[in-house]
Amino acid sequence: MTRSLLQDYRDSLRHPEFWIYATWLELVTKYRRSKLGILWALMPPFLYAFGVGWFFGMLQGVDPIEFIPHLGIGYVVFRLVTVAISESTTACATHASFIMDGRTRLTDYVLRVVAKALFYFVLATPVITIALVMSGSVSLAGVMVAVPALLIVLLNIAWIGAVVAVVGARFPDVSQLVGSALMFSFLFTPIIWQASQVPLGTMRGTIARANPLFHFVEIVRAPLLEQPLERLSIVYVAVLTVLGWGVAAWVYRRYAKFVPMWV
Repeated sequence: MTRSLLQDYRDSLRHPEFWIYATWLELVTKYRRSKLGILWALMPPFLYAFGVGWFFGMLQGVDPIEFIPHLGIGYVVFRLVTVAISESTTACATHASFIMDGRTRLTDYVLRVVAKALFYFVLATPVITIALVMSGSVSLAGVMVAVPALLIVLLNIAWIGAVVAVVGARFPDVSQLVGSALMFSFLFTPIIWQASQVPLGTMRGTIARANPLFHFVEIVRAPLLEQPLERLSIVYVAVLTVLGWGVAAWVYRRYAKFVPMWV
């Protein structure tokens, strides 16, 4: 049976019981034996924002109060994208028993991964809010621009997740390849450094801006920090979103039906 990516996502969003409950159950079982519980999930963004942010701010001669929100926002957006994409590569294999049982709407498994990554992102917002308040960069206008930008990032995560889920079902080694590529991309994403350090027109700037994560981070962070957003980032993300969904729809329609045989 040929499946439609848009139709499957629509049905998954209309009937979220499976992937929402599965995500909730996974999080509950992970933290229920810990005395601090879910508070442990606050440690990575806190340590990155205030620990690594302060250190690299001092190292680069930048006021740490200004650099902490820069690194903190960059880290949580980067983690949202990379965790969702990386875990999507094994989404089908992880849920092989459900697929073999006839639950072949693969978007349920992708949304489960995205929901978990988004949960950790939301949980990190108090840390980012504190960092923004300390730097005096909080503005309602910035938030109103950053929220739609985040939704666009999630749209891109959705099509990338669907593609790598299908490809990962056919080629299990894709998980290792994607994980290594995402780890390497950290160096080319403006998290521990600033985009102004690799200006447009330079070789370093061109290489950095070829990285989609560069633009995903920038379109969310720049409005929050009241910094100018490069026109290139807007064009890049717009083109990537349109072309990406087109490619993803074709891949899903062509190959999703074979996933039960591959897993």
